[in-house]
Amino acid sequence: MAASDENGARPSAWAVKRFAQQAGRLAAAVPVQLARAHAQAHATHLAAGLKKRSPYGSTLAEAVREKLADTARELDESVRDVRGYEYAVINDHALFPFRYADRPRPLDRARLPSNASPTRRRLFRAHGPQQPEGLFDLDDDLTTDEYLELHEVFEELGASTKLVCVFFTADVENGIHAIHWGEAHLEPDRTFTWPHSEQLPVAPQPLE
Repeated sequence: MAASDENGARPSAWAVKRFAQQAGRLAAAVPVQLARAHAQAHATHLAAGLKKRSPYGSTLAEAVREKLADTARELDESVRDVRGYEYAVINDHALFPFRYADRPRPLDRARLPSNASPTRRRLFRAHGPQQPEGLFDLDDDLTTDEYLELHEVFEELGASTKLVCVFFTADVENGIHAIHWGEAHLEPDRTFTWPHSEQLPVAPQPLE
């Protein structure tokens, strides 16, 4: 029997299949942790006193990763370090948070930035829902050192680990607009195809 979350709502069959007995607690925790991350990023934005090049976006990204990692620890699950970034891993499923827009936009408009790191791209290719037969496709311009570094990323996250995306939109004035989680395949044009996605509620966002 699936466990209910703290608000009494039952997690979906998809969530239970991936996160087992943690599904309900995790579905309830993700919106709360994103709200807390926004409050932290908002406080950093105010302290910086900058109208342009605000630290809000970078602070929010790091705070979300850290707070989801805190949730994993609270659930007695794993936290994996991938090239200096912590990722929550629950029941062999790693949470990959990503703010895909700074204003409300449909999930099908999400796109990975052109300057996204090779590590992010390889996480999707190696751990996404359509894993290739080989670990990596060796590009002609990929050096041996770069290949070894990317292989280390794969090993750090775990060979059996699958990616669950936590995509959201947010801005400094209005906070979190919408939250989606599911499985996303990264396309060559940096857009995403979603074999499965679900929308999570947005939690109240008291500011620090």
